[in-house]
Amino acid sequence: MSRTLNLGILAHVDAGKTSLTERLLHTVGVIDEIGSVDDGSTRTDSLALERQRGITIKSAVVSFEIDDLTVNLIDTPGHPDFIAEVERVLNVLDGAVLVVSAVEGVQAQTRVLMRTLRRLRIPTLIFVNKLDRRGARHQDLLETIAARLTPAIVSMGEVGRLGTPEAHFTRYTPLPPRLLELLAEHDDDLLAAYVDHVDHVDHETPVPATRLRATLAAQTGEALVHPVFHGSAITGAGIGELIDGIRELLPATGRRDAGHGDEGEGGGDRGDGEEDGPVSGTVFKVERGPAGEKIAYVRMFTGTVRTRDRLPFRDGALEGKVTAISVFEGGAAVRATAVSAGRIAKLWGLADIRIGDTLGVPRERAADGHHFSPPTLETVVLPARATDRATLHLALTQLAEQDPLIGLRHDDLRQETSVSLYGEVQKEVVQATLADEYGIDVTFRETTTICVERLAGVGAAVEFNKKDGNPFLATVGLRVEPAPVGSGVAFRLEVELGSMPYAFFKAVEDTVREALEQGVHGWRVPDCTVTMTHSGYSPRQSHAHQGFDKSMSSTGADFRGLTPLVLMDALRRAGTRVHEPMHRFRIDAPADTLGAVLPVLAALRAVPRDTRTSGTAVRLEGLVPAAQVHGLEQRLPGPTGGEGELETVFDHYAPVGGTAVPERPRTDLNPLDRKEYLLNLTRRVGV
Repeated sequence: MSRTLNLGILAHVDAGKTSLTERLLHTVGVIDEIGSVDDGSTRTDSLALERQRGITIKSAVVSFEIDDLTVNLIDTPGHPDFIAEVERVLNVLDGAVLVVSAVEGVQAQTRVLMRTLRRLRIPTLIFVNKLDRRGARHQDLLETIAARLTPAIVSMGEVGRLGTPEAHFTRYTPLPPRLLELLAEHDDDLLAAYVDHVDHVDHETPVPATRLRATLAAQTGEALVHPVFHGSAITGAGIGELIDGIRELLPATGRRDAGHGDEGEGGGDRGDGEEDGPVSGTVFKVERGPAGEKIAYVRMFTGTVRTRDRLPFRDGALEGKVTAISVFEGGAAVRATAVSAGRIAKLWGLADIRIGDTLGVPRERAADGHHFSPPTLETVVLPARATDRATLHLALTQLAEQDPLIGLRHDDLRQETSVSLYGEVQKEVVQATLADEYGIDVTFRETTTICVERLAGVGAAVEFNKKDGNPFLATVGLRVEPAPVGSGVAFRLEVELGSMPYAFFKAVEDTVREALEQGVHGWRVPDCTVTMTHSGYSPRQSHAHQGFDKSMSSTGADFRGLTPLVLMDALRRAGTRVHEPMHRFRIDAPADTLGAVLPVLAALRAVPRDTRTSGTAVRLEGLVPAAQVHGLEQRLPGPTGGEGELETVFDHYAPVGGTAVPERPRTDLNPLDRKEYLLNLTRRVGV
């Protein structure tokens, strides 16, 4: 029996997680020479831009063995612009190592990651890196971690020669008394032993060390406790202790090798290991091979997939045949004939697969939802050569299939494509990828904020078949009403379902949902109820000795053509208001800089809601428009002397102030202008 652990490494930028990956691979014998982030020779940073910038952009998978444990190590981005890539990885993890720099300490991004790991109850070890660096901290950093990340931590050893090349980490023997106190919070028997221990301080801990270790592993596996290890990825200090911690404390999944044997011990805490159950897996990455074929990275949760299996995905709507499989072993992907529960594999043959698709039976797990905020910025991508326009469209479409960070919006009228963004660094990634992989040079328009429209009231409109200039053989009446934030779009009927063919109702509903992507001001209308109040059609007509007369009979095209006109009329009568994305911010800065920080916030339309001073430090919390976050990041270092720490996270959409209403260029046929719309529609269908 062997076991598998799918492990994620997460951290803020420059905490040293890619260097840690290299050191782990070297220590376990997968690689002979340690790569350098500075030299661009690391194992996991495979994109050219990653090597140039020294940051990780796409999650990479490598594997290594620790005794009977196969670790699939997933090195994830730390830059805030690539948080969606991290999100995909979280859904496939058994455990995580969160890296914190002993020099830079806890950063805003560290807090975002830890909050998410704890909310999803992913077992997590904390590794404090860079002990050998000048300025490295130990005890006060542990206090900061407890205060800013989670109090449920326990240091697993002592640090010596801090801040020097000889810095080292030694695990506690015996285990520290603090451990009993921490574990007792979730174990009544240990609590009684702890109380007895407090009452008899002269005696040794009344709990055997084996019991403490077992309970520590169990509570770590339940994400109740987070052991802290220390070391240096550069010198190798503390790496052996971290590897021992990964093997002993994080929950792995047991599997049978070579199709025989029984389920064994180890892991199981993540609910996996059911090799004979129904197939269920999640695709967390898609890339293209040398011949342009799609390759899906999948985490198997239950069941076994074999070559030539036909797999349903996207809730059974699509199906594909697996033509080849690779699993991760010994630091590389190797061909296999099957992949079973608990493992990560690369699958070939699924031509229509996308990131986020579930293979086989969908999983019932809260972790499958969206854990991070949506992108709130977008920009238009322009080819340097007009002749590359069609090629650019195809290239961006392929990139969007592979990368959850890239959301596309095509404007057929202007022959332009917009991409959604989390931040400015993503522009460089898109630009470099298009140049390196597709040979297309591009530029960008100015980045803009993605707003939404919300209904101000109730509105209704109707157009009747063959009346008042209606050129379509259809009757459509719609009423739009506001709905609670986050409820989405609901489509309802106030007419009899049997009053006309179902296909016509379906055409109206589908068109309504598509048309709501661009409201009166061009922004998406996310939350509303649309009720169909009127319906009608011209029944199928035919002449003697002749076939179906399309000019006298309704078709789905009539309803798809009329619905946008009626819907926009209803939206105008209801009225819509544009809302911009707002971020919640927290600034920690020296207290004596508060007077200089407040004018900066006011200039950026940021509104402090809470100000707290503690000793020589001040904490400001409030709201700032997403459009101003980048400016705040750039301007904060000045008044705070570089000591200000900024953390922002999407919070909600708020009405845009002032008299100028942000307008988004339309990419549809513009149903707000009836004459233009009908002309565009006629051109499109070639009538």
